[in-house]
Amino acid sequence: MAVDPVFWLHRRVLVTGHTGFKGIWLCALLRALGAETAGIALPPDHAAPLWRASGLEADLEHHLCDLRDGGRVRALVRAIRPEIVFHLAARPLVQEGLHDPLATFAVNLGGTLNLLDALRGEPDLRAVVVVTTDKVYRAEATAHREDAPLGGEDPYSASKAAVELAVACWRRCYLPPEDGVGLATARAGNVIGAGDFAPGRLVPDIVRGVFAGEPVVLRHPDHRRPWQHVLDALDGYLRLAQALAREPARFSGAFNFGPDADRPPTVAELARRLLAHFGRGEPIERPREDLERPHLALDSGRARRLLGWAPRLDLETTLRWTAEGYRELLEEGTAGFLERQIARYADAAPAREAAA
Repeated sequence: MAVDPVFWLHRRVLVTGHTGFKGIWLCALLRALGAETAGIALPPDHAAPLWRASGLEADLEHHLCDLRDGGRVRALVRAIRPEIVFHLAARPLVQEGLHDPLATFAVNLGGTLNLLDALRGEPDLRAVVVVTTDKVYRAEATAHREDAPLGGEDPYSASKAAVELAVACWRRCYLPPEDGVGLATARAGNVIGAGDFAPGRLVPDIVRGVFAGEPVVLRHPDHRRPWQHVLDALDGYLRLAQALAREPARFSGAFNFGPDADRPPTVAELARRLLAHFGRGEPIERPREDLERPHLALDSGRARRLLGWAPRLDLETTLRWTAEGYRELLEEGTAGFLERQIARYADAAPAREAAA
């Protein structure tokens, strides 16, 4: 099951969080597919340079709204009349959640509930993909499957695990597949790509250090994460939405989207490889203790079996595309790499097969 351009052509799509890093990339994909996209989000923040350079504001229906305002959310949903919904809006940073837990729960859980409630009874609605995270699982040593126990030891992770429970409730009580609506959650690994400037994230911190001529300092050099290019995760979201719209009973539920690597690289290994693409030397390691888990991994077997999904970009290609995009954005102030990389991605073979 590949992404079907005919399915998306003129399809009315709502994206929450469309001014964020992942939302911008998703909207650029939908633009390339010819969808009629509307967005609900706060003003651009950490991804503001990418938003300005993307030109997306002129190509979609752009609404500024705090998802905690349930009345406003309901009014916008009624006006947009979406067929497909991608819910990406969130407070996504672990450290931000630790500093402001109440706002993190209010946005991540409360905002999701406002959106789900607004979608009840929408006449044209066919599919809803709620994006959570690989951090919804209870800490385990093995790669998590979708049926693994949920957990969350920090406010961000716990709030996203709570979203999973809320979605399951809405799917049973208010948006059941028997009514022709597919409702699923997407749990992706750590996505990277050009245009993210969020504080405390590895790749943006590296890029800031490179362009400021300052040392790159690593606080968790031995941690491992399921790194993948943002386009690999978004390809999974698009396939999932298509499947939900066509067979809601079969595809409703949770799906993992993670890279092939059984043992992903450490933070230090990834940092060295990305710095090499910028012609820079070694990072500085200053380990510190906090609540972040040392190792995260996903089992994406369900997405492979049911959606035919597999990552297309190996880590080296991911890092090369990321470095190329940041250079263009920061040195030229343009984002033509969005369209170029999307076009190249469409022609790429699955990473494991391409390497064979």
